[in-house]
Amino acid sequence: MTLVDLPAVPGLGGLYARGAASTGRLALARRTGSAPVELPATAYRVRGVRASLDHLAAYQRLVGEEASDTLPPGLVHVLGFPLAIALMARTDFPLPMLGMVHLANLVEQRRAIGYDETLDVTASADRLRPHRTGTQVDLVVEAAVDDEVVWRGVSTYLAKGVHLPSDERASDDERAPFEPPLPTGQWQLAADTGRRYAAVSGDRNPIHLSPLTAKAFGFPRTIAHGMYTAARLLADAGRGRGDAFVWSVDFVKPVLLPATVATSVRHRPGGGFDLAAWHPRSGKPHALASVAPLP
Repeated sequence: MTLVDLPAVPGLGGLYARGAASTGRLALARRTGSAPVELPATAYRVRGVRASLDHLAAYQRLVGEEASDTLPPGLVHVLGFPLAIALMARTDFPLPMLGMVHLANLVEQRRAIGYDETLDVTASADRLRPHRTGTQVDLVVEAAVDDEVVWRGVSTYLAKGVHLPSDERASDDERAPFEPPLPTGQWQLAADTGRRYAAVSGDRNPIHLSPLTAKAFGFPRTIAHGMYTAARLLADAGRGRGDAFVWSVDFVKPVLLPATVATSVRHRPGGGFDLAAWHPRSGKPHALASVAPLP
């Protein structure tokens, strides 16, 4: 693995433009049989990443986190997200960046992280593997303070309809049927929820910004960011989650905006929480999550 140090966190606007261009080139290369079939053996790192107090406060207000001088794990994801996108926008990345579906997130928050701490953020790609509808990959981001990894996030993405040569069989990833629990909360999400999260996170994927651009990618209306939904669920769990925990999220069905979302926060035996967000009328889940204390 070659570690490349970048001078600063890259801007997402330019990365999306590069990703769009590489997606087109990749489609052409697949037709000619010259497309890459392996992940780039490259990791990106940016040293000295910090969140401002204004950014922290804006994020806390948006997702419902309590006011605190420590970084919510979802905000650390936001800080490292451009590095993961930079990897997917590379010309030697084997999957098209545009149209990728965010399937799941797994975060280890190993201790509380102060807003004034300086982070070294590293991103790499791992585990290119088949899925029953295409190919999936993990984007791994780590944040370190003085060489101590204090946060690690694994985001799993799916490229639908893209099948790469592999000896590995697609795993059976069917979920157990979801039975809505007794709701403990309800969200009313406005039509501009995607734009407001984009303003704080920098993630201006067009599927989140307007009905017109969402329809261009096959969605009937604008959809909420998956990480917004996940972060709101985590905020609903409150400070009872502690400072060190594992946060796991499966994204099932997108939230079409505007929306009413039923939610549930339930204590787990032995500590932690089970979290869920679903459509209150159909009972279909949007996101299923859990928080478990680190041993």
